Amino acid sequence: MCFNLGDFHEPAEVGIGLIGFGIFFTFLGIVLFFDRGLLALGNIFSLAGVAILLGWRSTLTLFTDRANYKGSASFLLGLFFIFVRWPIVGIILEIYGCVFLFSGFWSSIKVFLYHIPVVGWIIQFISPP
Repeated sequence: MCFNLGDFHEPAEVGIGLIGFGIFFTFLGIVLFFDRGLLALGNIFSLAGVAILLGWRSTLTLFTDRANYKGSASFLLGLFFIFVRWPIVGIILEIYGCVFLFSGFWSSIKVFLYHIPVVGWIIQFISPP
């Protein structure tokens, strides 16, 4: 099978892939007793994926919007704590920041998760649409 670079005709596919790698490396970093390197790599992949998925200007607007200052500050402070070797505090702050920053996207995320075969079935079983 030959890989053709022209297959990636939408940057959204690359953005979702980077976010997936970010989630995977973050999960792996947590499982391996809060490994600082894997957590930092997961954060870099996730931020790059969000920037490619939303676009650079929309990502900057998301992080600098006055309503999102609390989420942006806690996410960036959590990233700082991961880099200065306090990964547990950093992850807690990042989770809080992500929930606060992306609270407007939950309905879109839920619709996206419904289309994933196994995950969609579990979500529909737990909470019907």
